[in-house]
Amino acid sequence: MKSFLTFLGAVLLACTAHADSLQTLDTFLKDVSSGRASFTQVVTSPQRSGEARSRTRTSTGRFEFLRPDRFRFEYARPFPQTIVADGQTLWLHDVDLNQVTARNQKAALGSTPAALVAAGGNLQSLAAVFDLKAAADADGLQWVEARPKATDGQLRLVRVGLRGRQLAVLDIEDGLGQRSVITFSDWQSGPGLAPADFRFVPPPGADVIRP
Repeated sequence: MKSFLTFLGAVLLACTAHADSLQTLDTFLKDVSSGRASFTQVVTSPQRSGEARSRTRTSTGRFEFLRPDRFRFEYARPFPQTIVADGQTLWLHDVDLNQVTARNQKAALGSTPAALVAAGGNLQSLAAVFDLKAAADADGLQWVEARPKATDGQLRLVRVGLRGRQLAVLDIEDGLGQRSVITFSDWQSGPGLAPADFRFVPPPGADVIRP
């Protein structure tokens, strides 16, 4: 009986922790209206036949966002690249190619990880696009799994790792088996960002593509 009660207590504790992770995500979405952080992104491609191991590539840069519809990923290494959402347009600037791609933001984002953490205002708004599930705490973080409701996209699963009111990790899997883990550090909540900070102007001479 004692062992059963111990097991039951552990189950109840785990269920409470799982529920709390959804509440933590909801608090992050509602209370953190802007943020800035450094990031390291490790992309692992599926192992091909004949390869000894999977291929990986690592990028670093800065991330910032302003709800409800603005964010910026500024990749610094190994190749400079900028992704900016200004509320209307999603801009992608490849510095080496001096090429800018401009897409309608609402159509381009859809059920992407950026929409999940930077544009969502609460769990209810995210639940319209993602199936949300609380996962077990691990690595000192609370985790939420998000699966896109739409089945025609490339994204398969996003795991969101939270440390209090800070976004710590995005673990992203696509339908082709590629995994991208983005780890955030030096987090700043409410750094005083304004909509004008997300204005993007293509540099002179850049080839601007509007698919």
